Amino acid sequence: MRRAGALTATCLDGVAELVSAGTPLSDINTFVLDFAAAHDARPATLGYKGYEYACCTSVNHVVCHGFPNNKKLRDGDIVNVDVTLVVDGWHGDSSRMYAIGKPKRASERLVRIAFEAMMHGIRAVRPGARLGDIGHAIQSYAASERCSVVRDFCGHGIGRVFHDSPDILNFGRPNTGPELREGMIFTVEPMINLGRPEVKMLADDWTAVTRDRSLSAQFEHSIGVTVEGFEIFTLSPRGLDAPGVELAAESP
Repeated sequence: MRRAGALTATCLDGVAELVSAGTPLSDINTFVLDFAAAHDARPATLGYKGYEYACCTSVNHVVCHGFPNNKKLRDGDIVNVDVTLVVDGWHGDSSRMYAIGKPKRASERLVRIAFEAMMHGIRAVRPGARLGDIGHAIQSYAASERCSVVRDFCGHGIGRVFHDSPDILNFGRPNTGPELREGMIFTVEPMINLGRPEVKMLADDWTAVTRDRSLSAQFEHSIGVTVEGFEIFTLSPRGLDAPGVELAAESP
């Protein structure tokens, strides 16, 4: 998991140098394909349940699973790039937000909130805690910032299987759900909306968008439960947690 996570994080660092106004989303897909091939890895999404791309690119009001097609990024856009690279059978799954050019204050604020929501959830992880503690930490923080949490999608167990149990919900009540144990591996990946939490699926049966067309942002890390708390496998080697957006001082 350390090797797979580190490679995925390095790939996302490379994406930071690629995205700019005028960049087609397809260029990101090509970069991920070439990066995986050069490092003896495989993009897990390629061919997964019929999905045709090496990554997901979700722009502005797209919540998740957006196609990296020929659409070009524009100044002020925010985009989530979700990459999962398989190394020696292990899945490193992570996503980050990227700000294009000079984003609006609301966009920057949402990105910061989404990042901190993820970190609030991760900081709740330790042996003896429960899954509900993670969701409660995420939901409580998002609500305190007057944002909503998408309930239609969630984190998941990971390792040699791409999507495994348990589901890591981004909402919940403290001290409820299964107990966390040392050695468990899963993703924490809240999707935070500036408006209401409801989403709808587009006709392609993959792309999820906010029903009210409000902005959405997401971050994702693959983590493991350790004897003392948690280990993040997908940290950026270069500290590029959210390129183009100044994060709060408290970061991983």
